[in-house]
Amino acid sequence: MSELSAVRRVQIRLLSPRLVRWIAPALYVAALSAYMWREGIPVGRERLLLWIVLGLLALSTANLVGWLRSVVFEWLPLALVLAVYDLLRGHADGLLFSAWYRPQLDADSFLFGGTVPTVWLQDRLWHGPTQVHWYDYASWLVYVSYFLATYVVAGVLWFVDRGRFRRYVASVALLAGMAFATFALFPAAPPWLASQAGKLDPTLRLIGPISAHIPFVSFSFEELFQRGWEYSNPVAAVPSLHAAYTLLITLSLWPMARRARPLLALYPLAMAFALVYTAEHYLFDILLGWAYTLVAVWIVGLVADRYNNRLRATVNDP
Repeated sequence: MSELSAVRRVQIRLLSPRLVRWIAPALYVAALSAYMWREGIPVGRERLLLWIVLGLLALSTANLVGWLRSVVFEWLPLALVLAVYDLLRGHADGLLFSAWYRPQLDADSFLFGGTVPTVWLQDRLWHGPTQVHWYDYASWLVYVSYFLATYVVAGVLWFVDRGRFRRYVASVALLAGMAFATFALFPAAPPWLASQAGKLDPTLRLIGPISAHIPFVSFSFEELFQRGWEYSNPVAAVPSLHAAYTLLITLSLWPMARRARPLLALYPLAMAFALVYTAEHYLFDILLGWAYTLVAVWIVGLVADRYNNRLRATVNDP
């Protein structure tokens, strides 16, 4: 009897909730590491969201029902909204107007005394695909972070502050809708496309040439840039969602990131530099993207506050 009871005590210890809380994240890290070793970073939206949701599961073993409820009512709607946005974005141009080249180009030229920043930066900093410098790699890294950070931050907020997570997701969805409406009404060409059309001095889309010098991206380059552009629209440049979501990340994390605030403040600025330097966007696109973010955050905050006030009034009403 004593031997059987000892075995049972060992089994209970092995299956204790505290131990499970450590085992589940460890298994997740091992599985993700093995996947990345074979397939590379899961940059595709569907795979990235899947791994984030599985990671949250590994951290939610004490509340599996709550995790499942969140997946169905919070994460699945986000995935559907962004999937629909991808499909619609590819058809936004040509609905009402043909592509615009001059307004955003002229706006940058006006702001900088007749000089377009992309042309100025590439003339001074870009030395050809065989001479890639540290700032080229830094620009590439900041640019690519957009494909991961938006969803990773959603996962962090879900785990640490569910209310802030819901506001963040609502802002992401609202920004996608606002951007699509603008793409349809104002299809706008980025600097690299304006150069190809002969409307701007020569510029080069730098992300591709820089990527060729980054060994570990070879496995995911096609998925990240080609599949990422499967539903893309080269004249869906105004506003810049790269800039919009970067600022949204900074605003969403700001209250809880005291020591990291200098880095958070630099992130939108670094993204702005990367987008202009690599000829992906004009500064005008970026400024408009930031403005859209402020409007989206204000609208979501207003609606959320009113809803919470009504909910409190209902609870307190005798």
